Amino acid sequence: MDIPTKIKMAEVYAKISETELSRKIGTSPQAFNQRMKTGKFSSLELVKIAEALGAEFECKFRFPDGTEI
Repeated sequence: MDIPTKIKMAEVYAKISETELSRKIGTSPQAFNQRMKTGKFSSLELVKIAEALGAEFECKFRFPDGTEI
């Protein structure tokens, strides 16, 4: 599942519109919509989005031996 789809699902779960989310993270609805189209977000942006949604974002690599990076 791609990042924009996950963000949309999280918006529904958190009962927040894309417009409201964009304003909470300090960007315009138009700029955020464009980012959603490209799907290109930095890890820091995803953390900010998660915080605005009242969630937590985790990005890591987990190896078979349990090591996480």
